[in-house]
Amino acid sequence: MSDFLRRHVRTHHCAALTAADIDSEIVLMGWVATRRDHGGLIFVDLRDREGLTQIVLNPEIDPKAHELAKHLRTEYAMGVKGVVQRRPAGMENPKLATGEIEIAVNEFEVFSRAATPPFLIEDEVDAGEDVRLRHRYLDLRRPSLQRNLKLRHTVMQAARQYLSEQGFLEVETPFLTKSTPEGARDYLIPARLSPGQFYALPQSPQIFKQLLMVAGFDRYFQIVRCFRDEDLRADRQPEFTQIDIEMSFVTRDQVIAAMEQLIATLWRAGVEVELELPLPQLSYREAIDRYGLDAPDVRFDLELIDVGSVFKETEFKVFRQVLEKGGQIKAINVKGADLSRKDIDVLTELVGIYGAKGLAWIKVAGESEWTSPIVKFFSEGEKAQLKETAGLEVGDLIFFVADKTKVVHEALGHLRKELGRRLNLISEGQNRFVWITDFPLFEYEETEKRFMAVHHLLTAPHPDDIAGLESDPRQVRSLAYDLVLNGHEIGGGSIRIHDTALQKKMFEILQIPPEEAAAKFDFLLEGLKYGAPPHGGIAFGLDRVIMLMVGAESIREVIAFPKTQKASDLMCGAPSLVDSVQLKELGLQVRKT
Repeated sequence: MSDFLRRHVRTHHCAALTAADIDSEIVLMGWVATRRDHGGLIFVDLRDREGLTQIVLNPEIDPKAHELAKHLRTEYAMGVKGVVQRRPAGMENPKLATGEIEIAVNEFEVFSRAATPPFLIEDEVDAGEDVRLRHRYLDLRRPSLQRNLKLRHTVMQAARQYLSEQGFLEVETPFLTKSTPEGARDYLIPARLSPGQFYALPQSPQIFKQLLMVAGFDRYFQIVRCFRDEDLRADRQPEFTQIDIEMSFVTRDQVIAAMEQLIATLWRAGVEVELELPLPQLSYREAIDRYGLDAPDVRFDLELIDVGSVFKETEFKVFRQVLEKGGQIKAINVKGADLSRKDIDVLTELVGIYGAKGLAWIKVAGESEWTSPIVKFFSEGEKAQLKETAGLEVGDLIFFVADKTKVVHEALGHLRKELGRRLNLISEGQNRFVWITDFPLFEYEETEKRFMAVHHLLTAPHPDDIAGLESDPRQVRSLAYDLVLNGHEIGGGSIRIHDTALQKKMFEILQIPPEEAAAKFDFLLEGLKYGAPPHGGIAFGLDRVIMLMVGAESIREVIAFPKTQKASDLMCGAPSLVDSVQLKELGLQVRKT
């Protein structure tokens, strides 16, 4: 054991000392961030998770310590004992909490030396993400990541405290469970004691939390790991964390009101921002019509404009054919836009990702000067009506997408988001929440020729639309709700079905045969028969919440040990091959592809 540790106990973290501590004898422990040899004096910035303190090794105080300090290198782990003193006049560092003081060292010990790190341990690191993830234990020493994980801790504790004070009980649910259809692929785990059978890691604790309501627990929460084998992106990981919540004897509005208080608590604790409640709400239909997406970024305008009525009798063949087939024509008018033809080509490629066959445009260069490949096909009446409908003025650039309704909305919705980013329409640090309600209960999948659940198949229909389950399921709204922040869905939930007959009707519409429903949901259907209370809940994506709080571009910046976009852990090398003995025990054989 270290002799220094046997004789000394750390008295402070590295960011804790101020001018009020001058002349105090202290003990610090941490890592060498920098070393500067000024000939006579050696200065070291010592770093721990809280920050930096400058230490000074003076040959007049301890010649031996000073000589040893010449061999210090960055990232050495060490402990120091010394006296707090004021920095010389003019040498203060106002950027540091400890910038007024330094430590005159009279004893130190190097606990362990460090190899030269593959990148500098600082926020403005120029190493690629793959290198940082491979050495995540070093990446996590960077101040920004340490701040992110401290904030994550603060938010988790605030959630637990608020929910506990509101009568919610934290209950753990199983990780080894049964595979059920919830929208994404399951991660499967072979069961050694039941050859040929598998557990599934939970995509969410959905069924278990509903059964907790049946069991009478009334208010449940859990900060829980969930697992989905799906394609990844900047705000999605194969394993992620939810603040998972369920309540009994509640309406949709009561759930939303309670969750707004939780969100306000988290923002107050995490970033010291007071939210103005209640948060605004949009219906799903209004969100799609105005913004194109059901997770709209409402920090800027650029709303979609329906121009179908302008072209209902047009001679422009492309537009006419779309309307004749029941499609839509919508547009975005970008006021005073300064975009080049190259920019427009890039935006055309973007909408193509979402199925649009092209991106039509008109530049209003003057009162009677419209620049566009398509304007020659428009009558003067159409031009006048378009000018009025879209509010066209000199300097405007208007984009059109004409296609199936879903394609139009998705293409223009994503185009709108890109224009907001590209044209700097979003103020720095601006946060806008919005609830999206009244989602459709079903969507019709043209390829499979059947209905699919928009949220999940346990979501209750809107009571005003129950009759539509028999006559026209397309028109049935659900009691689902999402909370969206700056274009990111951070939470989603619903009032659940608590009636067995209604749940079976859902299975019937979704073409899930009774034997399949019984095989996959038997324990839920059985539970609903025993006096299930009306109940509903929500799950917030903790990783996304923290990402948006800190303004990160990726949730990998707020997770201690994340995966890459290929679901790989570069640090430990997962996924990996396993020994043939293990496979044999599980009754598995790997087939080469």
